[in-house]
Amino acid sequence: MPTIIDGKAISTAIKDELKKEVADRNIKATLAVIQVGNDPASTVYVGNKKKACAYIGIGSKSYELPEETTEEDLLGLIDDLNKDDEISGILVQLPVPKHINEKKITAAISPLKDVDGFHPESVGRLCIGQEGFVSCTPAGIIELLKRTGVEIEGKECVVIGRSNIVGKPMALLMLANNATVTVCHSRTKDLAGICKRADILIAAVGKPKMITSEYVKEGAVVIDVGIHRMENGKLCGDVDYDDVYEHTSAITPVPGGVGPMTIAMLMVNCVKAAAWEK
Repeated sequence: MPTIIDGKAISTAIKDELKKEVADRNIKATLAVIQVGNDPASTVYVGNKKKACAYIGIGSKSYELPEETTEEDLLGLIDDLNKDDEISGILVQLPVPKHINEKKITAAISPLKDVDGFHPESVGRLCIGQEGFVSCTPAGIIELLKRTGVEIEGKECVVIGRSNIVGKPMALLMLANNATVTVCHSRTKDLAGICKRADILIAAVGKPKMITSEYVKEGAVVIDVGIHRMENGKLCGDVDYDDVYEHTSAITPVPGGVGPMTIAMLMVNCVKAAAWEK
């Protein structure tokens, strides 16, 4: 029987470890969360992040700005938070409204407070193997694999998707853990054939149920990063779970797989940021 990788249980274990570390070491940390506009999904994500902070015993400050907030005003707030010694981590909930340049906002956050791991310096550190903040979803996937006992070293890994937030850092993390990595994307030829070679297949393609058993090597580990709401209201991932399940040795469900790990690893970064404060 394939192992169903329980992201809820693993994320809870990580948060419990952090809760103990924060208490034992008397760590003082505060996460500043900025939300521009009132996108319902973003509001849910922001709420979950504040709850996670409270659970592990660190502070959070919420800045809920109107949709019409100017880029200049947002940059001004980020600058103030960069200079505020009480704030150890800064997070701008994405997406931001179209009149605001997302890249400029990401680059404005101090690399010492970049708990999302999106700053160019953070990405550069990951690329050359230096200590730094790692994008939370890929970092969470590494924890899922390790804590489930999946061997990464020497394995062939295929990452489907090349986004800056998931695909690229995921490939770099798998390389850092001594996997042999192939990154596939919309221009890849013979996608199914390449995926079929993978011992570990990571789907971050953004298309519901695109990955069927045709793409999966027998006994592969399948990690599904996608999350989509179907017409019947149920959630699904990039992987056709029912079709793929019996061909795997381990697989993440949607929901309850990768999703919970993202916030858990954000908390890891928040605690790390407090330790790095000068």
